[in-house]
Amino acid sequence: MSKTIVITGASSGIGAALAHYYASQGCALGLTARRIERLEALKTELTAQHGVQIEVMSLDVNRVDQIDGAMTTLIEKLGGDVDILIVNAGANQLTKVGNNQLSEELGLLQTNLLGAVATIHFAARYFKTRGKGHIVGISSLASLMPIPRQAAYCATKAGLSMYLDTAAIELKRHNVAVTKILPGFVKTEIVDDMDKYPFVVSANEAARQIAGHIERGSGTGVVPAYPWRFFKPVMGKMPTSLWRFFK
Repeated sequence: MSKTIVITGASSGIGAALAHYYASQGCALGLTARRIERLEALKTELTAQHGVQIEVMSLDVNRVDQIDGAMTTLIEKLGGDVDILIVNAGANQLTKVGNNQLSEELGLLQTNLLGAVATIHFAARYFKTRGKGHIVGISSLASLMPIPRQAAYCATKAGLSMYLDTAAIELKRHNVAVTKILPGFVKTEIVDDMDKYPFVVSANEAARQIAGHIERGSGTGVVPAYPWRFFKPVMGKMPTSLWRFFK
């Protein structure tokens, strides 16, 4: 594999794990995140281990007005040609409806939906001009069902999933592929106590499976595949009383 890949939200979690995986495969990488010091440390580590080109850029996707400029500069530093753009930057926070947490809920909408849409918008214009490309959006299985204390998060991922599905239809004639990734429970720093949930996988294992879906050009990839791909068709119909086991 010898591709150039841009990953947003690459300073930790799934984004950092994807950077590790693709660097090990010899790919050139453009990495963005708010925490530039973490990106610089990751760049130093991966460059020493794999000797690949890695460019980093500070980017807060909440500042949607800065996305186009930052991405353009990053792509120029990579030589102007990018094959895959992975829209991974996101956040999560436990919230309750009507619990005086409106600012937190709106913050999740800003990051996970508006920031992601703005990034996809840039990627679509870039790849359409280039005549080819691959957009990957990291949504969630939470987009398929209501989860207590996650109303805002579920809403952001449901919106992102629908946007990606529609983008796939519109961009196909431009030779631009779109892959929607639906992770289940992945152990990262984004949520505490993830181990209490079923079928948890590490960020590294999630990254390996995500890369497989990208390589195969999957329209939708469920991660981990087992057992969630079997549950996916009925997840929106599962009784909500099941959640009492995970309080």
